[in-house]
Amino acid sequence: MVLPSAYLPPINWFACLMTGEPICLEQYENYHKQTIRNRCTIDSPNGPLQLSIPVDKSNFVGGKCLMKDVRISTHNDWQHQHWYALETSYFNSPFFEYLQDDFRPLYEKQWTFLMDFNEALIQKCCEMLDIQPNISRTKSYVGISENLNANPTNSTLNYYQVFQQKHGFLPNLSIIDLIFNMGNESLLVLRESRSGYVAEG
Repeated sequence: MVLPSAYLPPINWFACLMTGEPICLEQYENYHKQTIRNRCTIDSPNGPLQLSIPVDKSNFVGGKCLMKDVRISTHNDWQHQHWYALETSYFNSPFFEYLQDDFRPLYEKQWTFLMDFNEALIQKCCEMLDIQPNISRTKSYVGISENLNANPTNSTLNYYQVFQQKHGFLPNLSIIDLIFNMGNESLLVLRESRSGYVAEG
């Protein structure tokens, strides 16, 4: 199964890991802007909030760059802003207090390549979920698995969310929403959620 690299991927991206199939991250595709490759959606006090990692386009040729070569821009303090947003949104969640020290160092380290940062966060989430999926990177262009192109926004099993009484249940948010709200029970939600993701979203 071939998946795109993703920043704190949505729940249905992670549900793909529960199939037991080997997973390849497509690193030879051209970077797609405004997608899960550099942005995630969390639940904030004001509703769904998108966090986007700025990319350095200095090495883009004709507006294109292979995903493996996409560099993170250093022109703003995005890491501090993203961590502050996570802290503000999940401070009152059941597991943020216990897990914040596992994630904060990744936001304090300087990263060069987007895929490296994405993969480090994916590995940390897998560690928190106590799963050991077989994940590697493609060795040449393969293309994203076609059977994952459907929009599965209604396929996420309902679970506790901090602002659910205010916003209602929000499906298919970033995996970090599930982990901070449900802790080790996150696996139950993943197993019951249909695998898939919005291909360009």
